[in-house]
Amino acid sequence: MSLCMLPGVAQEDNPKREFRGAWLHVIGQSQWQNKSTEQAKKYIEDQFQKLQDAGCNAVIFQVRPTADAVYKSDLEPWSAWLTGKRGKAPSPEWDPMEFAIEEAHKRGMEFHAWLNPYRVTSNAKEVLPASHHANKEPHRFVKFNGQTFFDPAYQENRDFICDVVRDIVQRYDVDAIHIDDYFYPYPANGKKFEADDASYKKFGNGMERKAWRRHNVDLLIEQLYNTIKDEKPWVRFGVSPFGIWRNKNSDPRGSNSNGLQNYDDLYADVLLWAKKGWVDYLAPQLYWTLDMKAAPSRHLAQWWNDNCEGVDVYIGQDVQRTMSNADPKNHDTNELDTKVKLSRSLPNVKGNVWWHGYWVTDNLKGVADSLALKHQSTLALPPAYGNKNKKPVPVEHLSFQNEDGRTFLTWTGAVGASLQQETDVVKYVVYQFFPGEDIDMEDAQTIIAITPYTSVLVEDYSEGPSVEGSTFVVTSVDRMNRESEPRKIKAKVGK
Repeated sequence: MSLCMLPGVAQEDNPKREFRGAWLHVIGQSQWQNKSTEQAKKYIEDQFQKLQDAGCNAVIFQVRPTADAVYKSDLEPWSAWLTGKRGKAPSPEWDPMEFAIEEAHKRGMEFHAWLNPYRVTSNAKEVLPASHHANKEPHRFVKFNGQTFFDPAYQENRDFICDVVRDIVQRYDVDAIHIDDYFYPYPANGKKFEADDASYKKFGNGMERKAWRRHNVDLLIEQLYNTIKDEKPWVRFGVSPFGIWRNKNSDPRGSNSNGLQNYDDLYADVLLWAKKGWVDYLAPQLYWTLDMKAAPSRHLAQWWNDNCEGVDVYIGQDVQRTMSNADPKNHDTNELDTKVKLSRSLPNVKGNVWWHGYWVTDNLKGVADSLALKHQSTLALPPAYGNKNKKPVPVEHLSFQNEDGRTFLTWTGAVGASLQQETDVVKYVVYQFFPGEDIDMEDAQTIIAITPYTSVLVEDYSEGPSVEGSTFVVTSVDRMNRESEPRKIKAKVGK
């Protein structure tokens, strides 16, 4: 029996299409380097399964925290956050990203490879090897607040970052490339970043300095988008910016807020990227409470919805703050219900991303239970992209197979027959309609499986009611999350 059918659980009109992601970061997470290869694999399996059990359909997994690699790379060293020392390979050697992709896909979940573009070190104590670009060509790097960064002004740096992304897209079956909110460094200790005098003198060409910095970041975003699409047009490009573009007191187009600004402090003109079509989705980090005076997430969610037409918006939700603060307007002990319902009421907002995923898998203050039993109790496909007139090939030869008192629905499909194109079949959706029930494939409660496999258990005679008379519908799903024409079969299985 599915969670949504459990007695006593309030039903929610959950959408069939919704992005339900979770960030799993590696930086600052000592548990990775303290695990053996087999323990790390089991940990990934456990984390992904718990996210799936909570109703998530996408994992945003950090693979490049500090110009390093949580995967096999000839361009950058193994991450110290994985093995304890930069450049040290795991032993026995394995490829965490490759394994994580397999674990996500076997669960019908998307895998978004998360990279930080500019950060090289995370603290002043870290020593880079002599062979590192920052030691061989120090003019290409800047230092601020004890950290080292690629200088965004250098085309060589933009080319290198794009080479890293190209390598990932070429070699791995990722569904998206995802970068976070770190562009020019955040202000620190009351000081703003001012460490680029040399590159401004060299490349500024009389531009106003802040506009020049924004232009440097714009160039990377555009080049990244083109790099991804030139390799695999179906791989999406997503950015997770800081939650405020500009405050209204800086720009009449800005939000009713009073905090740090992407445009002015990080030199990230996110609205320009959306307007130019250089990103497929934005996941603004609205980590604040609903009515926090300086940055009310209730208002900011509406603002991002209203100002990013043309790209999907997924709201980045802070799990700890959401579950730790009451919502008196909703007579609730936390803000989860209001935030989910708000995201679903906004037409350009297509889902949520939970920060961070470990709080979900740890069931912080019952968040995983609430998601599994209510807000994400039904299965959902992520939003579809691309030409709506293109569809994957439908399944064929639906039939029932009886094995040891259990009945399986099986079919013939095209998963694994990849032509490396956007209409490749990557998974299937299975719907069940009870006798006398109208066939409504937009009703999320009728989805019983989203799977890459061509067989689903539909009846176990030792458990639950018979499926006699039920109609099952199966569709193929392609790389752009578009569904094929449906194929259906009526169950006449008999015990």
